[in-house]
Amino acid sequence: MRQYLIDVNLPFYFSLWNNEKYIHQRNIDPKWKDVKIWDYAKENNLTIITKDSDFSERILFIEPPPRVIHIKFGNIKMKLFHKIITEIWEEVCRTSEDYKLVNVFVDRIEGIN
Repeated sequence: MRQYLIDVNLPFYFSLWNNEKYIHQRNIDPKWKDVKIWDYAKENNLTIITKDSDFSERILFIEPPPRVIHIKFGNIKMKLFHKIITEIWEEVCRTSEDYKLVNVFVDRIEGIN
């Protein structure tokens, strides 16, 4: 059962997200605008994983679904991105169960309701 929708701006080839819980926007329609992504996630009760601040700004004014995980690393090498996410991903997912927005930084995770 799908739980997460990965925004097109995040890596498509990432073993951590290569299972039945995740669907990448490229598998649906890579040209979708934010509104269409949001509506799809809402209709399917998915959490949006993104680097796009538009989603995190929008969730502040409404209630889930969808929930949002906002990865706020800036520009880093893909190898480092994979390493950091792999090390903290379980905690990110647990935090997302209790908060409508999870901001993921290189050095910390913040949950916001």
